Order: sequence, then structure tokens, then C-alpha cells
Amino acid sequence: MLSRIAESLFWIGRYIERSDGTARILDVHLQLLLEDPWIDEDTACRSLLSVMGSFPTDLTAPVRREDVLARLAVDRMNPSSIAYAVTAARENARRAREIVSTELWETLNTTSARMPRRLQTDKVHEFFQWVRERAALAVGIVDSSTSRDEAWQFFTLGRSIERTDMTARLLATRSLTEASGPSWTTILRSCGAYEPYLRTYRGMPSARNAAEFLLLDRLFPRSIIYSISRAEDCMSAIDPRADRVGHSNTVLRALGQIRNDLEYRPIGEILGELPQHMQRVQTVTREASEAIRGRFFPTQAEPSWIGEIS
Repeated sequence: MLSRIAESLFWIGRYIERSDGTARILDVHLQLLLEDPWIDEDTACRSLLSVMGSFPTDLTAPVRREDVLARLAVDRMNPSSIAYAVTAARENARRAREIVSTELWETLNTTSARMPRRLQTDKVHEFFQWVRERAALAVGIVDSSTSRDEAWQFFTLGRSIERTDMTARLLATRSLTEASGPSWTTILRSCGAYEPYLRTYRGMPSARNAAEFLLLDRLFPRSIIYSISRAEDCMSAIDPRADRVGHSNTVLRALGQIRNDLEYRPIGEILGELPQHMQRVQTVTREASEAIRGRFFPTQAEPSWIGEIS
């Protein structure tokens, strides 16, 4: 497969997952601002922007709910926004048009065309629901109509790495406003994890059990461990060369280290320093993404000339 095609498929997966994850995080926290009058809006909004990797242009002016929506929902120039992710997914699909199915292309094209440039305050929840539905539609098309070849592996690799990052960001936002932060029930619902959690633990969510479920459950597809394991499986399928000693594959090494760190560390320790551990997960996903880019998507590579053999 051409590296150009593989790179486009990888980023289609990442951008689709980014739009979905950002919509879930914003839906939870902006609803919380409406429901809890004791939260300091400026502090909560600044913290949310920081967790999402975005910062206000004016550091002195107070940041409001409308500013967060403008930056993270409909700003087409901000890489952390939903609109940017949808547009970028569509553009990468255009670049890989010879591989991308007609159904997926039409879905991404339609989603990009219908992306609003501004949001009405009373329509915010409906917008986030629409984004989640369009992302689910795109992923469903790929999963139901794509051969499990390298194209599917690169798409799923991108999705898995991005989902790891977005789940870590969602868990990091739990401590933004301390006691006034979203409940674990709210966080589980935002991940679509509330019913699976109840079937697993058979009781109301506690901090320990909910964090354990979203971090370490090997069967729930939005948990960090599940996403990391899926990324490792895709990476092994794409580059099946096995090392007799250790791992020379820097992607597998980075993913394996953070997986082992989470699996073998007591959950109480992770909860005690949750933002720091989630920051570490985000750092590893960036390192893994850079390693994938360097290994499979080389840019501006200098030509290597081989002289004639005499």
C-alpha cells in the first residue's frame, strides 16, 4: 500500500474518533455548567480548553460557555475542534478516494457539508448527538464493508490511538472542578458505558469501580486498556516481524509500556494521581503517533542512489 494512502486512512480513523470524543466531552461539561450554579464558569472553561489542548486567545478576558463552543465545536481553524476534525476526515478521504468506499466518502462529504458555522444555545445537545451519530455511521460503514486488510488495519490503528487519547482526556476532566466536577455516573453515560458498567459491577458507580472500568476493562471497547490492545494488534498485523529479544518496534514499545504501567499499578494509586497518569497516557499516544508517522509515512525523504555494480 502507498504510504500516502495508509496515512490518509490512519488520519480518517483518528479524525472521526476525535469528533466523536470531543462531542462527548463537551456535552458532559457544558451541561454541567448549566446545572450547577456554584461552578466558577471562567475557571471550568479554561481548564476544559487546557485539557483539550486549546487555549483562549485573550488570556485576561473571562472565558464563557459560548467561547468554549466557538473554539471546540465550530472553529474550522482549530485542530482540537469538531468542525476541523470533520473537515480533515473528509479531506483525507478525498486523497485516498481510490481506496475509500463510495458509502464512506458520501457519509464524510455530507457530514462536512452540513457542519454548522455557529450554534444556537438551545440546540447544542442536538448538535453533539448528531456528531456522535455521524461518527457511528462512518465507523459502521468501514467495519461492515471493508476487508480486514492493511486498509482496515491503518484505519483501526488511528481510531484506537485517538480513542485512547480521548478517554484519557475525559478522565482527566473529572478533577477539573474538584467536588463540583461531573459524577462518575455522568462520565460513564458520556462514554456509553453506564449500562455495561451496571452489568459488570451490579451496583451504583463508585470512583474506584468506575475508574477501573474505563481504564482497565478488557471487554469494554472504550476503555483505555482495550483501545491500547487493539492498537497493538493492528500494529502487529501491519508489521508482523517478530523480534527474538525485546521490541525494536518503537510503537509497540511505547504502547506496551503504558499498558503495563496501568495494568500492574494499584487502582488506588492511579486514582490518587489521575490527571498525571492521564497526561502520561496522552504523551504516549503522541509518541506512538510520531513513531507511526516516521515508520510508515516518511515525508521529504531524500532519494537514495545505488551505483552500478562493477
